[in-house]
Order: sequence, then structure tokens, then C-alpha cells
Amino acid sequence: MTIHIGANHEDIAETVLMPGDPYRAKWAAETFLQDVKCVNEVRGMLGFTGTWSGHRVTIQGSGMGMPSLSIYANELITSFNAQTLIRIGSCGAMQENINVRDVIIAMTATTLSTPSRGIFKEVNFAPCADYGLLESAVAASRKRDVATHVGGIYSSDVFYDERPDLTEQMTRHGILGVEMEAAELYNLAARHGRRALAVLTVSDHLITHEALPADQREKSFGDMVEIALEAAFA
Repeated sequence: MTIHIGANHEDIAETVLMPGDPYRAKWAAETFLQDVKCVNEVRGMLGFTGTWSGHRVTIQGSGMGMPSLSIYANELITSFNAQTLIRIGSCGAMQENINVRDVIIAMTATTLSTPSRGIFKEVNFAPCADYGLLESAVAASRKRDVATHVGGIYSSDVFYDERPDLTEQMTRHGILGVEMEAAELYNLAARHGRRALAVLTVSDHLITHEALPADQREKSFGDMVEIALEAAFA
């Protein structure tokens, strides 16, 4: 066990899905996994391990923002030997052709700053997804009646952003959506030689201002979870 994950080494699977919300982790585990066991409750950041189609899977909450995700991803990789880490979460759409409830699969993650910035110093490192996971996720999405978009996203280090000029430039340069964690996950996966991907459900729209009501979000996130699971074991 580690400071933030109170699990035994054998309790954590090599494949980990990482939603930001610990209660979304609970919902996903109870909905999609069999023989589910709660393996972490430290600081209320819930983690669960079970099986999906005979494969062991852990679903561990990461919290909000890159500093929080960095804590959990680092411990999962360095102390529990996680090999495949897939972020599943919500995002805000930044292009007019994307609708609420669509799925975005992130090839790259642009950002202003991550916890890894001190390592890279003056280098603008370009974090990207594992291609094998990306290809498998795209194939899995084609089996479903859900609109899917593949491309670059923006990982913001703030939720209440007061930079409309930055949003304008992200949209101008074809960024599909904004969230708060994927860039650092991709950095850590590259550093440690692991596989990483972000599969995201559009919960709100920065241009149209449409948003999913809270009570509809879980129901709309099912496709995202299934795509992530199929991609992990393709």
C-alpha cells in the first residue's frame, strides 16, 4: 500500500481505469465489472477491482486536476505496476460539430502547465496517447451508436478559466474539447513506458452552452466505459 492507495499489491490490476470522481468509479465498477471488491477508501478516493470478460480491472478515482491525478497515477505505476491507464471522464466540447453526449478519444493533450513542467524545463514536450490503445478504442467506438471524435484535446489546469482568448485559440486550432487531467497522464505514461489513453464523454459545450443535467450524466457515460474496456483488452 502507499500513502494514498490503501491496497495490497495484489489488489490492483495491471489495467486501471481512472475517472476523476470516486463515485463514478463506484458506479462504473458496479455496472461493468464482476466480483467487485473495494480496494481503496483513503481520503474518500474510492478504488475497486473486479473482472470484465475474464480480465482483471481496477477502477480508481483520480480526483480533479493534474496534480491530483499525478499522485494516483505515480503510485499506481511505481508501487502497483499498472501497465495500462485509461482516463474516463467528462469534457467540454470546443467545436460546433461536436454534441453533448458524444465521445472524444484524445490523440494528444495540449496544456499550459503540468506537474511535469519542472522536468521538461524549456522543452514543450508533446504528450500523446498510446497508438495501440487509440486504434483499439476507435474500433470499439464503431460498434456503437454513438458519435465519436478523434483528435487533440486541451488539459486545463483551472476549472474557472478567465482566458477567453485562450479558448478562442484552442477552438481555432481544432482542439476538440477541454478537461483537466489527460496531459499529465500521458506525460507519466511516456516517462515510465506504460500505455495511456483518455476516452471522454462530452458533458457540456463551450460554444452552445448546452450541458447534461447531473442526473443524466452517468447514463450517458456507459459508452465511454465500454470503449475503454474493449480498447484495453483488444
